[in-house]
Amino acid sequence: MSNISIIIPTLNEAQNIEHLLNALAQRSSSLIKEIIIVDGGSTDQTVAIVNRLSKTNSKLKLVASNKGRPIQLNKGASVATSDILYFLHADSIPPQNFDRLIANQVSKGHEAGCFKMKFDSPHLWLKFLGWLTQFSWRAGRGGDQSQFITKPLFQSIGGYDERYLIYEDNILINQLYKRKQFVVIPKWLVTSSRRFYSVGILKLQLHFWAIYFKKWMGASPEELHLYHRKYLSR
Repeated sequence: MSNISIIIPTLNEAQNIEHLLNALAQRSSSLIKEIIIVDGGSTDQTVAIVNRLSKTNSKLKLVASNKGRPIQLNKGASVATSDILYFLHADSIPPQNFDRLIANQVSKGHEAGCFKMKFDSPHLWLKFLGWLTQFSWRAGRGGDQSQFITKPLFQSIGGYDERYLIYEDNILINQLYKRKQFVVIPKWLVTSSRRFYSVGILKLQLHFWAIYFKKWMGASPEELHLYHRKYLSR
């Protein structure tokens, strides 16, 4: 089976990163060749935690990057040495044996995809949003579901579009759907609902819909970023 490089962008993720790395160790096998933490300038203890854990985990690598998720993701991909890339958010926990599930799909000819996703919250709206992710339609996709992709396919697309400091996951996913290269693995990834609660569940959802609508209407990357910075920047 193929080896996998996990790429995790971080910016002040001290609250989550150790928990995630411990979960990855418990839920994966020998297929994980490296775990690349791409830090965009954290001012909390994220870097110190990763450096401490790397002393006992030879697969763990810390890479410094300019801030910006697409920039960090591309930086991680550029140093990855495996033929499968797995992009994962710092507050998302993939299912048991996720690496073998990914490798199995690639062996079947599926060069890209994700897991279905649920939030760590009993809120009915969030449960509904998670339920939608099990279906293959394009509208049910998002970066929180994680993203696996073969390195040759990633390079042929040109990686993440760094003009989009937000919405970058959707831009890549659109390219994959155009190529009919996307599969949803029917196992649950669990992601944090922290942002919904910090902004407000309905308020955040409305802003997300506004961003999608603006992009559909032809908004530029700069316009999307300005909207996000005005209403959603932490």
